[in-house]
Amino acid sequence: MTPAASQPRTLETAASASAETVLAGDSLSFAYADGSPVFSEVSLAIRRREIVCLLGGSGCGKSTLLRTLAGLERPAAGQVAFLGQPCSAPHPRSALVFQQASLLPWLNVADNVRFGLDFRHQPRIAAEARERRVAEAITAVGLAGRERAWPAELSGGQAQRVALARALAREPELLFADEPFSALDAITRAEMQALLVELVHRWHAAVLLVTHDIDEAILVADRILLMGSRPSRIHREWTVDIPHPREADAAAVTALRLSILGALRESTTGA
Repeated sequence: MTPAASQPRTLETAASASAETVLAGDSLSFAYADGSPVFSEVSLAIRRREIVCLLGGSGCGKSTLLRTLAGLERPAAGQVAFLGQPCSAPHPRSALVFQQASLLPWLNVADNVRFGLDFRHQPRIAAEARERRVAEAITAVGLAGRERAWPAELSGGQAQRVALARALAREPELLFADEPFSALDAITRAEMQALLVELVHRWHAAVLLVTHDIDEAILVADRILLMGSRPSRIHREWTVDIPHPREADAAAVTALRLSILGALRESTTGA
């Protein structure tokens, strides 16, 4: 089976099923304080239970776009909507996972996962429901039995599983993930990629994943958005319809990889 490749879509097209749209960015632009543009006129939408990968070379503005969509940066122009409402700050129904797990060393695994659930901006939940969330999240990432372990006792992959569990415990509608597996070894990274796909379907969350790794994007994404050179725009978009596990269809994976590589060259050379 050959993967389908689509042309770039506007916000209106991508958000046609508005009831299923979790996040939408409309004509977003961002520039540094000195006026240097990072990205311009970027529109996108993410639907429920969808993994969307932002792909592009280093310095193209992927992480800045993610931070803008997550409410951590203010756009120079355009608007972000979360669950159909304008959003200019981190939404309590979203969660973030970064390249570094950033666990608190004085808290054990369970307490790190629990951390933040009682913050003021989070929905109020009963103590029993909170503990259920923590236990379910730890089990979901494969760390049942390690609840009392300290961060110093964990491998890099285990620490990132705790960070993922901490995000899942919030029961987010959308998970923002900025190269969360890039510091892991190849085997652990593959395990975490498979876990991410599994958890999206089990927890009914959507994911916006930033990566510079073409293979990672192909293996996990439902859609891939390729950002070009600065000021960046969405250069191309692919809908990935290769069944999981995708490694089993080497021909389709190779065809899609070649298509992305060709588009990446175009985006950087202006061809």
